[in-house]
Amino acid sequence: MAQEPAYVGSSACTECHVDAASAWSGSHHALAWTEPSPDTVIADFDGTSFRHDGMSVQFSIDGDQYRAAVTEKDGVTTEYPVHSVVGIAPLQQYLFETEPSRLQSFDVVWDAEKERWYHLYPDQDLPPDDGLHWTGPYKNWNARCAECHATGFEKNYDPNTRTYVSTQAEIGVGCEACHGPGSAHLNWAEGREFANDSGQLNALGLTMDFNEGAEATIQQCATCHSRREAFGDGNPLPGTPYHDNYNLALLRPGLYYSDGQILDEVYVYGSFLQSKMYASGVSCTNCHEAHSATLIAESNDVCTQCHSPEVREEFPGLTLALYDDPAHHFHPMDSEGAECKSCHMPEQIYMGVDGRRDHGFRIPRPDLAAETGAPDTCTDCHTDRTPEWAAQTLEAWYPQSVKRGAHFGQVLATARADPGTASDDLAQLVRDTAQPAIIRATALWLLQQNAGEEVRDLAVTQLDDSDPMVRASAVGLLTDADQDEISKMLPLLEDPFRTVRIAAARAMLSARGSQLSRHEQGRLQHALSEWRNSLINRADYPETHLVLGGIALTMRNISAAQKAFEEVTLLDPQNVDAWVMRVRLATATGGSNAGRLVLDRALSVNPDDPSLSAIASDLQ
Repeated sequence: MAQEPAYVGSSACTECHVDAASAWSGSHHALAWTEPSPDTVIADFDGTSFRHDGMSVQFSIDGDQYRAAVTEKDGVTTEYPVHSVVGIAPLQQYLFETEPSRLQSFDVVWDAEKERWYHLYPDQDLPPDDGLHWTGPYKNWNARCAECHATGFEKNYDPNTRTYVSTQAEIGVGCEACHGPGSAHLNWAEGREFANDSGQLNALGLTMDFNEGAEATIQQCATCHSRREAFGDGNPLPGTPYHDNYNLALLRPGLYYSDGQILDEVYVYGSFLQSKMYASGVSCTNCHEAHSATLIAESNDVCTQCHSPEVREEFPGLTLALYDDPAHHFHPMDSEGAECKSCHMPEQIYMGVDGRRDHGFRIPRPDLAAETGAPDTCTDCHTDRTPEWAAQTLEAWYPQSVKRGAHFGQVLATARADPGTASDDLAQLVRDTAQPAIIRATALWLLQQNAGEEVRDLAVTQLDDSDPMVRASAVGLLTDADQDEISKMLPLLEDPFRTVRIAAARAMLSARGSQLSRHEQGRLQHALSEWRNSLINRADYPETHLVLGGIALTMRNISAAQKAFEEVTLLDPQNVDAWVMRVRLATATGGSNAGRLVLDRALSVNPDDPSLSAIASDLQ
């Protein structure tokens, strides 16, 4: 077995890399996860309290320990010591250990600017038995958050006991979270040889080489700065390809507006992939200083390092012009409206106070607001005006602009509303290789809702596309494939990227035992094993067991399906979809009385759900 380098901790790096370590030490990366102390805790724990919707918290300090006595809506009070601290600004969160090694993210957090306690979800009614309560599976730190706040993290969840034995090399995003384990690099620095059996190390003994170019840098940052589904149990080795470790979320409803603007928290990467900056080879570190994680310049100076009358050799396609000028932005200099980000990076507020900017760097299109339903950056500031006014104003400023042509958002908006009416336009979008790959992949995903023969033929033509997102989405259109389609999908079982191999395995699940050679069956089984392992690594997610239940039904394994849906409702009692499946399966296997018993349990925790009420009427 190849010998992998070991983690040594950020403290081993500081002696040689003094400036980098100094910049990093006060950064949001270094403070992403820390132990509680007067140096890290910024909230007022000294006898303060907070009340909200029937629950209350009393904060206190006992010696060197920070504590919170939480009285839930059911009247039960539990006192928790603060296990650890998350972040520094604009808010700070606190983790409680509710069971050995099980860390939960508390919903009452500290506003760093206003210096006050507040609740992250003030509009939600979350009693202790709700899956979305802070003690539930969706707020579990081990599963949902730790990987991006730690270095060398391994979740180590045991689905049989539903317990964690999580470990990490270092809490916080340390040097090795980006550069890779440092033991071999220390050997190199001290003039000693180091093993490189796996071939993953560069000449300096590191797994990540930031000299490989913009794409390698972007993918490394994207391992955390993206909305994605992880295949592994913790941090992959830095430097390994993104699409071999994650399945990136596409521009789906609830995550993005139809024109690609951010809606839910999607953590930048999916937005940046839509941008012309990404297409031109711009990387994260062209704008962000790598170690301090701050911008490399103030205000518009970040943008005008490229967008100016001066030639930038590494980006030869730039239009040379004066942009930081009223002739371009039509606002008074040094005003908020004159800031590039105000028009080209619309902001959404998450977690109550955390403003995140869209990294699609898009040109404002108020003329499309009514059609796409997306926000208009002009009326974000000019709240007393309408998008129609904004569109007329831009027309006056930039008459007959070529920037106001057809937009992919128009097609996606139509497809979201009625997929059947948009098939031709979606197909055209898929074929348009000038469009960013994430947009073409999203168009293929939307076509899954209306996958006729012509659409399947289109999907076949995209199986050898250069981008793994497009290949994976194309495969998703070919479930229940015929023998000819299966033969064309077979090469994807050995695709360089796991996201494609798993997509192919899912599509070919029903092909097991079909007319495949022994070698082909072996390739399929290997890809299915990769899929199975990725699901096992997410066995603490209720949504994983929904997938497992669906797979079991496909394989006609009723007992496995029942077990999977039972696990969903155990982890998340409010998951009505799983309850509905449990009632149907109980009725099918045990008769209406068995179905009613399960339904009664479902209604006891979801008494007002219309889906369950409808089933109750059917079982009368």
